[in-house]
Parts: sequence; C-alpha cells; structure tokens
Amino acid sequence: MNFTKFPRRKYLQDPTPIEFLPALTQALGNEVKLYVKRDDLLPGAAGGNKTRKLEFCIGDALAKGADTIITCGAVQSNHARLTASWSAKEGLDCHLILEERVKGSYKEKASGNNFLFELLGVKSIAVVQAGSDMMAQMNKKADELAAAGKKPYIIPGGASNAIGAMGYAACAEEIMGQLNDMHLDIGHIIVPSGSAGTHAGMVVGMAGVNGNIPISGVNVSRTKEVQEAIVYKLTLETAEKLGVKTGIAREEIVCFDQYVGPGYSLPTDSMVEAVKLFATKEAILLDPVYSGKAAAGLIDLVRKGHFPKDSNVLFLHTGGSPALYAYMDTFRQE
Repeated sequence: MNFTKFPRRKYLQDPTPIEFLPALTQALGNEVKLYVKRDDLLPGAAGGNKTRKLEFCIGDALAKGADTIITCGAVQSNHARLTASWSAKEGLDCHLILEERVKGSYKEKASGNNFLFELLGVKSIAVVQAGSDMMAQMNKKADELAAAGKKPYIIPGGASNAIGAMGYAACAEEIMGQLNDMHLDIGHIIVPSGSAGTHAGMVVGMAGVNGNIPISGVNVSRTKEVQEAIVYKLTLETAEKLGVKTGIAREEIVCFDQYVGPGYSLPTDSMVEAVKLFATKEAILLDPVYSGKAAAGLIDLVRKGHFPKDSNVLFLHTGGSPALYAYMDTFRQE
C-alpha cells in the first residue's frame, strides 16, 4: 500500500508493542494464547487509537490551510481528547460538539476526558441531545467560525472516514511486519467496533498486505446488522482511496453485538470483569466504553471455545483509560 500520496503528520515514532498476556491466558484456561497490540501506548495526551487516524486527518487539514479543527463525540470521547491534543501540538484551535447520548451524563466539571478537554485548551464545547445530526451541528459551527475569519476543518466522529481509516490500514501493515519478525502465527484479531474507522481500516490493511488473518469487531453501541453494514461501507471507501484492488467480501465483516449491554457507554458486568482482569492479571488499563466491552467479548469468546485450541489471538487495545475516572462508582460497587 502506498500512503505517500496523502498528506500525513508523523505522530508515531515507533511501532506499538505486541505483548503476550501469560497471566490472562492462564486465568482463561490456557487453551488459547492471548496477545495484545498496545495502541493505548500511542503518543498524544494519554494515548489511544485515534492518533493513527489523526496523522492523516490533521495532515489533510493543514494541507488545506486550516487553522481550526471541529470534531464531535460523546461526552467522554477519547477521539475528542486526542483531537484536542494534536490540535494543541499543531497550534490549531479546537472546537467540540458533544452528544449527550445518555440523558444527564454531561457534567461541566466532570473528571476523565471532560477535564482533559479543559486542560488541553479546547476553545468551545457545545453539548447537544442524543440523536442530533452531528454533521449538521459541525457545519453550523464551521459557518460561524468562517464568518469570524477562521479557516475551519471538520473531522467526523472517531475520525472515521476514508482519510482517518487509512491510519488503521497502516496499522495492519505494521502488525504484519511485527508478526513476521516475531515469527508469530496469529489466528484471529479482535478489535472494538464503534465509529467503524479502526475496524474498516484493519480489514483493508490486512487485505492490502495479503495477511489472511480474520478480524472480528466487538460492538459498543449498534446491532450486528447495522454495524456490519457501516463497517463494510467504510471498508469499500477506504480500499478505493488506497487502491487496494483485492476484493473484500461482505462476509469478511464480522461483528458481535452481545456485549453492548443496555447501550453505548452504559456499564455491564462483563465489562467490569474484563477491566479488572486486565488490570489485576496484566497491569493493563482498559476503558469502560470501548476496549473494556471489546475485552469482555474476547474473554467470553475464549470461554465459549470460539477460537481453535492452541491458537493465538491478538486483541487490539485502542486505549481510553482516562474515561475510567468518570466511572469510579461503577468499579467500586460490591
């Protein structure tokens, strides 16, 4: 795959590690060996997967002469935090539109990512009700800023368009290079599946390098059918942008929706167990919204014998641990 045709900032210094999880593997019966790709260790304020996408999105913004970034997310959005982080690094103004997906969940003085928005110097935060047309809200803000003489650039939620998803096509290429160097045969990759850019980019990248490793997403909000359709659409758009000519079949897009629970960002018992297991067994912090629910899916699939015995499974850790501090009551319940 050729990424040189696209504007790109260089935020990554080195590949993030792939680590064996011996204690978690043992705790789950030793029948499947578990590994983790540590994208929680990516640079940017407190790390996380959006840094890979923002290399391309902010690169595109700067190439177009932007001086202001507008993006959207939930009230504890990791994407919003990292967009604010790299905007600050680049000297760009950053404005956020936050969707209150759970009524009453936005608190101006909340901890977690909400506090970090403030610390990172976000210029404005607008909170809108669940179900709002987020692109329309961002366009409205862009019009206001343009009228004031600014040059705004809109990054969609999760940086999940074909530009941002290229960051995870590049990640798939990085992973295959590491696996070849380690001589590690991975039989399956599990990723969180939310705004779809990480999932779609990984599928395109794996096709682009002929890696032949199946990828499954664990949903954090939508039903299986809806999420798979969204991921597939973005997969085709990203493959076209990168010129990946290998056909990607609809059947290659697989999502599990059993671990969403009552809704996006709402805690589940399995998420709490997964976060505690990763912390106590491997000293790795997950987040309660994305990586925690994806890890809950991984753990349940291992326990149910979904993966062949003695196979190696890689979990893509997308970061987000600052959000834990907005959920302390959940984890302190007996």
